[in-house]
Amino acid sequence: MEIIRHTKNSESEVLTVAGSEYRILVDGEQTGGNFAVIEMNIPPGSGPGLHSHKDIQETFYVAAGEVDFYSETGTTRALPGDFIDIPPGGAVHAFKNTSNEPAKLICTVMPTGLEEMFREVSKFGMEKAKEIGERYGNKFYPADYFNKLK
Repeated sequence: MEIIRHTKNSESEVLTVAGSEYRILVDGEQTGGNFAVIEMNIPPGSGPGLHSHKDIQETFYVAAGEVDFYSETGTTRALPGDFIDIPPGGAVHAFKNTSNEPAKLICTVMPTGLEEMFREVSKFGMEKAKEIGERYGNKFYPADYFNKLK
């Protein structure tokens, strides 16, 4: 019989990644590697740089704040209640909290692995983020990457 999981706020694993607080709600160990769910608390002006991961689907539910998502097709502003889906395949993307208030994203990754990457980055620091990220199948791009495509 399957058990129902209950992740209490007070018992969650909290990580610091790129100046943001990431709370692991469900990790791959709990789901047999099928998916992981991460609450991302993003301060104003923060967010990851341009990157891609071809074998992972990543979704974001915007629970609070305003977040701009960047991709090769342009920029979209996501508001509370909006949902962003980045399918597997390697789309280059990034996001940034563009408001003056903290933003909260609920991120689901399928299959798992990014939560393990975040654990390592939190432990070893942002100076090792590129090296760690590449071991997990991520590619990183310069901030002006989209401009070079024009």
